[in-house]
Amino acid sequence: MQPGNPSSSANQIARALLLAMLCAAPALICFRTGAAACVGDPDLGWHLRTGEWILQHHAVPRADIYSRFGAGKPWQAYSWLFEVLLTRLYQWFRFDGVMVYMGIMLSAIAAALFRLTSRLQPDFTRSTLLTMAILTALSRLYTPRPWLFTILFFILEIDILMHARRTGESRRLLWLPPLFALWANIHIQFIDGLMVLGLAACEPVLARWWKPSLSRLSARSLWIALPACIAAACVNPYGAGIYKVAHALAAQPGVLNTISEMHALPFRSMMDFLLLFLAMAAVAVMFRFHRLFPFETLMLAMALWLSFRSQRDIWFLAIVAAVILAEGLPIRSSSQQSGRESLWTVPLSFAATALLVLVSAFATQIRNDRLEGKLAEEMPLKAVQVVREHQYSGALYNTYGWGGFLIWNLREPVSIDGRAAFYGDERIDRSMKTWNGGPDWASDPDLKSAGLVIAPVDAALTQLLRMDSRFELAYQDKVAAVFVARSQQQKNSSSVATLSPAGKAHDPEKRL
Repeated sequence: MQPGNPSSSANQIARALLLAMLCAAPALICFRTGAAACVGDPDLGWHLRTGEWILQHHAVPRADIYSRFGAGKPWQAYSWLFEVLLTRLYQWFRFDGVMVYMGIMLSAIAAALFRLTSRLQPDFTRSTLLTMAILTALSRLYTPRPWLFTILFFILEIDILMHARRTGESRRLLWLPPLFALWANIHIQFIDGLMVLGLAACEPVLARWWKPSLSRLSARSLWIALPACIAAACVNPYGAGIYKVAHALAAQPGVLNTISEMHALPFRSMMDFLLLFLAMAAVAVMFRFHRLFPFETLMLAMALWLSFRSQRDIWFLAIVAAVILAEGLPIRSSSQQSGRESLWTVPLSFAATALLVLVSAFATQIRNDRLEGKLAEEMPLKAVQVVREHQYSGALYNTYGWGGFLIWNLREPVSIDGRAAFYGDERIDRSMKTWNGGPDWASDPDLKSAGLVIAPVDAALTQLLRMDSRFELAYQDKVAAVFVARSQQQKNSSSVATLSPAGKAHDPEKRL
C-alpha cells in the first residue's frame, strides 16, 4: 500500500487516535472548566434525592414528597431511570461518580456524532471538523442532566433514519421501538424524537408534490414504526400518563421568561454565534446545492423554532445542522475519503478514549474533596449544617435555584425547586418577584408562613429581611444567610448561632 492510502495501517492508527482525542475532548473541557457547574447544578440535588427514594422504596413516586405546596399532589418522576443511575454512581463514588457520568456521556455523544457525520460525509477531515464544531456549540449543556441521554438517543435515531432513508432498509427501523422504550424512562424529551419520526413518516406523502426526495423508505414501513414507537414509550411506570407530563411542559410558556436556562440565546459567547453560523451554513448548503428535501427542510424549520426559543434545546439545531451539512457538502475526491476502516480500529479508539478521559480526570485533579469544596462555593452547604446543628425548625422559604439542593441535603419540605412543570408559571413568577424585592414582597403567603429562610446573601429579599422585624438573622457566610422567624424562636428553645466579630458563625463539622 502507498503511504498516502487512507486504508494503510499507519493512516488508520492515526485516525483512530485522532478520533479518540475528539471523543475525549468534551470530557476534558468538562473536567477542567465545568466541575463547579456540574456539582452546583440546581437540579442535581432533587434528582439524587429521587433516585435515593426509589432505591429505598423499590417504587417510583406518584405524589410529591418534597414541597409544602405540592404535599400529596400527583407528581411523576419521568426521569426515574436516570435518577437511579446517578444515585448509584454517587453512592459508589460520591461526586466522582457524577463526573464519571459526565465523562462517559460526553464521550459517547462525541463518538455517535462522528459516526453520524462520517456516514453522511465520507471526507474524514470534514466530518471531524464538523463534529468538533457541534461539540463546541453544545458546551453550555455539559451538566449532569438527563438531557445528555436525549442528545445521545436523538443522534442514534437520526443515524438510523438517515441510513434507512438512503438505503431503503426498513428493518433498520426495528431499532427505534426499544430506543424509545428506554428513552421514555430517562428523559421527557423523547417527545422531540417522536416528532422527528412523524416528519419522516410524512415525507413519502409529501414527496408526491415536494420534489426532490431522497427517501427510499415506503410510507407503510414508517407508519408502522411511528405507532410502534408511541406504544413503546408507554413502557414505563406511568404508562400513557407520560404524555400528559409532556403536554404540561409544552403548555407552560411562562418559564421561558423566568428560568434562565429556558431563555433564548443571549449571543454573548462564541458558542452562541457558532450555532447561528451552523444554522446559516445549513440553509446556504440546502439552497446552493438544491437539496431542499422534505424531511431535512421540515426538520430544520422545527429545529430553528425550538432552539432559538430556548437555549436548553440548542442540541436539536446543532445536530440537524450537522446532518444537513454532512449530507449536503460535496465530496472533494475519492482519494480524500475516509475509506473502509479495519475492525481493529474500533477497540483501539475505544481504549485510547478511555485512557485519555482517565488521564484528564487525574490531570485536572477531579477529587471528591475538591468537588465538595466547589459545592460549598455554589450552594448553602454551611448554612444547612448550621440549621441542622441548632435544630432550626418551621416552614422553609428558599429560592428556585436552591430548592433541589435543600431537598437533598436538608431533607425538609421546600417552598419551591427546579421542577418547573409541577409548580406552574404563576407560582414560579411569584417566587421570582419576591426574591427580587418586588413591591408586594411582604405579602407573599409562602414568606409570611415561613419559620426559616435560607437566602443568597446578595438577593434583594435578603437585604429587606435584615430590616424586617418578623425575622432575625441567625447565620451568614459568603454564600447564604439564615433568617429565623421571631415567632418561631418563641416556640422552641433552639439557640441562635453565635456570630464572631468578623460577622461569621463558627464553622460546624462538615456533613453532606
